[in-house]
Parts: sequence; structure tokens; C-alpha cells
Amino acid sequence: MNATRVKILLVEDDEALRFIVKDNLEENNYLVEIAEDGERALALFNTSRFDIIVLDVMLPKIDGFKVAGTVRKTNQQIPIIFLTARAMTEDKITGLTIGGDDYISKPFSMEELLLKIKIFLKRSQSKHISNTSQLKTKQVGKFLFNCDDLTLSANGDTRTLTLKEAELIRYFTENSNKVLSRNDILQNVWGSNDYYLGRSLDVFISRLRKYFKADTNIKITNLHGIGFRFSIKKEE
Repeated sequence: MNATRVKILLVEDDEALRFIVKDNLEENNYLVEIAEDGERALALFNTSRFDIIVLDVMLPKIDGFKVAGTVRKTNQQIPIIFLTARAMTEDKITGLTIGGDDYISKPFSMEELLLKIKIFLKRSQSKHISNTSQLKTKQVGKFLFNCDDLTLSANGDTRTLTLKEAELIRYFTENSNKVLSRNDILQNVWGSNDYYLGRSLDVFISRLRKYFKADTNIKITNLHGIGFRFSIKKEE
């Protein structure tokens, strides 16, 4: 993906920070649209195409969490990077579990933000290339899993997944019956490993267990102090 074609939605209510971030992004050849509150952010999102969203949590009118939740109802794939206050631990965990892909604690360096943007754009490009040579639908026990369309289907019912849920299922199914450390999962699905990502992983595991509940042959086993094992028992 060429940086000159990349369009970023920057949502930040602090005027000085908004100006600095926008200026630096444009210096790196990104196209930037800005919004000073959540209401404006959703208006822009609904009328324009963006490749990535940089989203503050504390916003006037509509907060960042509600903005992300609304975005995820129609677009599960666009990367969302939250900007969070350093002391707000729960903000980081909440943001990751409602559909955010990563977070940056304020104050932050532009080098850190630029690096994260490049990582997500590269990952999106790699995913697009790899998907062209793979079968879209995969049988997972009684379920049909489509990583491209972010769907999990069984008995005529289809559930729409978040991007991270789909990537986690993909990683589990590709490594079925193997012992996977928490570090391996976080590195391969989130691209990094820290305390907040680890906390959010537990939430995602709980979700997947509920999703697969209809098939008792599918188990996600917690290996205390190690990680998890995803297994599918063959019916006799």
C-alpha cells in the first residue's frame, strides 16, 4: 500500500495535539481528515473512505468507545488505534476488547505513532495478498469459518466476527491441538505482547468459547501458566 494513497481519520479534541499530529502525518505523505468530536468523526466516516483511524478516547458529544463500536457495526477491518491517558488502565483494556487494534498512551512520540501505522498498513496489505491464494471457507467442527468475510456459521445461523476474533480463530485452527503460549498468540494475532493485550486476550477467549458452545467437540483449554490449546475432537 502506497503511503501517498493512505487516508487517515484523526479524531482528537485537543487542538494543539491535533495540529501537531496532523502536520507530522502529512509530512510523511499521509492524507489526513480531522474531527474534534465523536459526532464529527462518525459523519466523516460515513461519507469518506479511510484506511486507518487514530481515535482519542475522551471526546465531546460521543466518546471514542462509542465511535469505535459504531464503526465496527459496518466495518470490521479498518485498523483503529486508540489514544489513551496513561493512567486510564481500564480504558486500554476496554478499547482493545470493543474493536480497537492497538493503543498509544499519552504523552506519546510521533515516531511511535508512525511505526504503529506502518505496521498495520503492512499487515493489511499482507493479509490481502495471502487471502488471494487461500480458500475462504474452512470447516471448524460443525461450523463454517470465513476469515475474509469475518463470519462463523452453523445450523443456518451466521455470526459476524470482529477482525481480532477472526484472526484469533484463524490462528487457533491453523495450530489445532498444539500448546500455544500466551506470548505466541499475542505476537501472532496482535503483533506485540504487553499487560493490557494479555488482559484483553482473556476476554476474547471467553467470547470464542461462547461462540463455539454449540459444538461440544470444540475445546479451548486453559493451560495454567502456559497458554491455551484449541482442539476439535473427531466424532466417533
